[in-house]
Amino acid sequence: MDRRELAEFLRSRRARITPADVGLPAGRRRRTPGLRREEVAQLAYISTEYYTRLEQARAPRPSREVLSGLARALRLSDVEREHLHHLAGAPPGPPPGPCREVPPSILEMLNRLPGTAGFVTSATYEVLAWNPLAAALMEDFSALPRHERNLARRVFLGPQEPGKRLYGVSDADEFARDCAQRLRATAARYPEDPEVRGLVAELRAGSEQFARLWSSHDVRAGHTLRKTFLHPLVGTVTVDCDVLDITDRDQRVVLNTAVPGSSSEEALRLLSVVGTQRMDVSGA
Repeated sequence: MDRRELAEFLRSRRARITPADVGLPAGRRRRTPGLRREEVAQLAYISTEYYTRLEQARAPRPSREVLSGLARALRLSDVEREHLHHLAGAPPGPPPGPCREVPPSILEMLNRLPGTAGFVTSATYEVLAWNPLAAALMEDFSALPRHERNLARRVFLGPQEPGKRLYGVSDADEFARDCAQRLRATAARYPEDPEVRGLVAELRAGSEQFARLWSSHDVRAGHTLRKTFLHPLVGTVTVDCDVLDITDRDQRVVLNTAVPGSSSEEALRLLSVVGTQRMDVSGA
């Protein structure tokens, strides 16, 4: 255990986080550039005295539970979390839950694909990032709370009427089966994550189809290469769907593109101009 390096690393991570980042009031007399020690301790569920000793390189080796709490409180990336464990002399185990931090290079790639409706999902089908065309084709994810930016909830618990289920895609049933199979594998990879367990319980209670698929214990998953969206403004949009795995983050990049010269390409071009505004509303 390198106490001095650990102390300096903790101080540097604490300094970069503002109270607003973790939902705390800033206050008027704050001299600390980031969080106070007592605030980190509170978020990590440890005593302020013990955390202070860690930053002063005087504390005994922290347990894995303490390190997990510190990583969560300080909002460490996977790489930083692993570094923290090595500094403490306790190599990390598997991550506690699916990663939600999208690599900056992937975000930049999405913004450089104006003719492609692209988005990134986590291992639980939460939509983590998207470009403007994906929002125009599917929905404005920025207007939704995080809980609702989940394609598993959308396909199993959202509108079920023909033409409305999962944005009117032609392969909703195939996607649902793929979703259930991948979620079972996700639950096995993150058995202690409360969000994964809560999502599965919610879907089993609220969807007979999910409960039936879940009970099959299948973990294999296919992939539809082409699908058709039924959009309320431009009608049917047929796209080729390519999926890229971000293996180290357990995330997937979904890229929807239309055949060049097709009516669907024209529809996507129109959506790229219209964006997420409602053109069917008077005065819009």
